[in-house]
Amino acid sequence: MNADLILEASGISVHAGSQRLLRELSFTLRAGEVLTILGESGAGKSLLADALMGNLPAGLVAGGEVCIQGQRSAARDARARRPLWGRKIGLLPQEPSLALNPVRRVGSQLEEVLQLVRGLPAHAAAEQSAAQLQAAGLSASGAQYPWQLSGGMAQRAVASMALAGGASLLIADEPTKGLDAHWRDHVTGMLRTVAETGGAVLLITHDLRVAEALGGRLLVLRAGELIEAGEMADILRAPSHAYTRELIAADPAHWPVRQAPVSGPLIVQGRGLSKAFNGKSLFQALDLDLHAGERFVVQGPSGTGKSTLGNVLLGLLRPDAGSVIRAPGLATTALQKLYQDPVASFPPRQTLGSSLRDACQLHGEAWSALQGRLERLKIDASLLTRRPSQVSGGELQRIALARVLCARPALLFADEPTSRLDPLTQRQALELLGDAMDESGAALMLVTHDEDIARVFGQRQQVFAAH
Repeated sequence: MNADLILEASGISVHAGSQRLLRELSFTLRAGEVLTILGESGAGKSLLADALMGNLPAGLVAGGEVCIQGQRSAARDARARRPLWGRKIGLLPQEPSLALNPVRRVGSQLEEVLQLVRGLPAHAAAEQSAAQLQAAGLSASGAQYPWQLSGGMAQRAVASMALAGGASLLIADEPTKGLDAHWRDHVTGMLRTVAETGGAVLLITHDLRVAEALGGRLLVLRAGELIEAGEMADILRAPSHAYTRELIAADPAHWPVRQAPVSGPLIVQGRGLSKAFNGKSLFQALDLDLHAGERFVVQGPSGTGKSTLGNVLLGLLRPDAGSVIRAPGLATTALQKLYQDPVASFPPRQTLGSSLRDACQLHGEAWSALQGRLERLKIDASLLTRRPSQVSGGELQRIALARVLCARPALLFADEPTSRLDPLTQRQALELLGDAMDESGAALMLVTHDEDIARVFGQRQQVFAAH
């Protein structure tokens, strides 16, 4: 075997019963290399990662062979690769909320990785954990629980843990989603360091800026099939397949500005709002009015209070000072939230179809209307027979969007609602969201780290600065 051959994937496939979700894929990764997987949400990118790890959801079966640094096993033999987890193969998962233990402090979880995987003594693990959290901008987060972190902070914490074991092969599944430009570049640098120090990176991303910055080779997937492969620079400069050209051209930087609707009556008013967490002030004496039909964009680095402001306006959190006044006559369900983490917003043991029918019944929505939205979002009806853990993050994000519109909200707080979507699907989802808001006259409060999306959709902006 070649000493620098870190991963050899041979004929990797995934099936759900007789349905093929991922057609046979074969590739290698050598020390110092980066291989990026690009494609629409639901194309099979995360399924490929799970098949390589031996971590597919129940009901899905992998085919082919996986060889990691000379240790070969059948792809369907998940147990054979589990002793390699953290030591030879590391995963930075798409959903950080599923990777963190909610009842243990973040620092202790990182220390555990350093002790059990790297073999460091307790005192050295504690020192190394503190240093890594500081490098990730999480100095004060070691004593916090995962549910006390913002989505971007949790993403950075999981990245630190995935790298802590020193695995030679790192699979990074959407590692920069929900991150502002500074921390996106920081994580990109971390991945580059893995390759530069003799490891290899398998990157799954929708962010062409990250893919281009890391370089290497590129595989383009569509509906579980490989449609184009080659050097990153060559494909981005001159893609040979029409779908790849369409995917690259769909970057939000190319979207036209959406026409602003006419604003209507006041929906929610905040006066003198202040909120702090763990002694850290997020915002102070903030005044804010949201009117029907208005599109209000909130931006700023992770952990600066964007989601907290929305939760205060919705009544999910109480402000430390100030007041929130709702327009009279609003239904109890008139203020809705589209969560940044879609997995946490669905019952884990219930099928998606059952959850959606419950939402239709609760809000008096016709099932055919919901089906129309799902079709527009390109959600195959067969996905509704699955549980939330059995679909991709991008598919679940779109299903969550279709569901929340059943409530006919007067105000929708959309917290990074398309962070898991490729540019093509992202545009379709945001167009549906914008059309629904325009038709109903609802107010939209949109949290996004993407400057281009803010430009396209925003009438007004609230920008939070780093503390």
